[in-house]
Amino acid sequence: MRIHKIKVKNREIDYSIFIGSGALSLLGKQIKYTCPQTKKVALILDKNIPGQYKKKVKRALSGYKVYSKEYLPKENLKSFKNAGLLVESLLQKKFNRGDSIVAVGGGIIGDFVGFVSSILKRGINFINIPSTLLSQVDSSVGGKTGVNSKEGKNLIGSFYQPRLVISELAFLKSLPKRELVCGFAEILKYSLIRDKKFFNYLKKNSKKILEERNLKVLKNSITRSCKNKIYFVTRDEKESGKRMLLNFGHTFAHGIEAASNFSRKINHGEAVLIGMLLATRLSVRKRLCSNYTLKEIEKIYKANNLPSSLKKYFLKKDFNKIVDFMRIDKKNYDNKINLILLKKIGKTTNPGDFRISPKQMKEVLKKIN
Repeated sequence: MRIHKIKVKNREIDYSIFIGSGALSLLGKQIKYTCPQTKKVALILDKNIPGQYKKKVKRALSGYKVYSKEYLPKENLKSFKNAGLLVESLLQKKFNRGDSIVAVGGGIIGDFVGFVSSILKRGINFINIPSTLLSQVDSSVGGKTGVNSKEGKNLIGSFYQPRLVISELAFLKSLPKRELVCGFAEILKYSLIRDKKFFNYLKKNSKKILEERNLKVLKNSITRSCKNKIYFVTRDEKESGKRMLLNFGHTFAHGIEAASNFSRKINHGEAVLIGMLLATRLSVRKRLCSNYTLKEIEKIYKANNLPSSLKKYFLKKDFNKIVDFMRIDKKNYDNKINLILLKKIGKTTNPGDFRISPKQMKEVLKKIN
């Protein structure tokens, strides 16, 4: 399979994303090209990655002095304390700005390692090898890094671009179905907010992603998703305007995740899927969007048995807790909840166009679920 290359151009740094089966073999050569001063590499691994892939990564780094550490990808990893411990460890090993940190794992590992890279000596080379579908289409693109606060998820962080991203499709073969669904949520989101042709493609090919793990369809979907995200992030790197459209469904999702104490009962992608459906139903109620559009979206949910209701995860009396967490979402700039709503497939409202008080949201949530 041909490896696809996407060039990302930012104000501060340009970098490449390599997507394909066998892309991992490019790691050593690309570090030498993009980070020529690197002598030491900190390899930070997701403990759950199959041993065969860990060996492949280590072989690709055979020309460097490698310091390796593994973490379980749990949200409690993303803390100031853990970030500080890793920073101190790397400082003791005399890492400097010319050296590199390589993250191999999903979004939790990538967010955590990206944040550490951004603060170590005010910035060290960060290389991301996303191992889940969600991280390949979302968190590995755009430069967001972060750790969690007691007040909520990803409230502490920085914008810090990687020097290189390698999306190896072979990782996806070992993912459980639930993880594929998690990534599909973001893929579907890109089609809904910007790319109607992509939505029609997903209608025809969703089962090839979720059931068959067809590598050609996966590669095309990852590439298209990355290009859609790049469109937003290169125009609004620090999320002050258009990039906020990527939050479609996410304000609901962050409230859902926080209300469930970030438990495994519901993961990020499942929360986003429910959040997008809630946002679309609210769009219909506000007469911004047609009922036909809602039905078209619901067809994909039904065809693939995707999460669609809060009732599966929460009692109705707990809905208010979701809204309380939505109220402290970092995209809000006053006491109202800022939402991105849908006008039609491929077009949303603009950031700041729709804001709703927590009291109104509590009333509405019971009606749209």
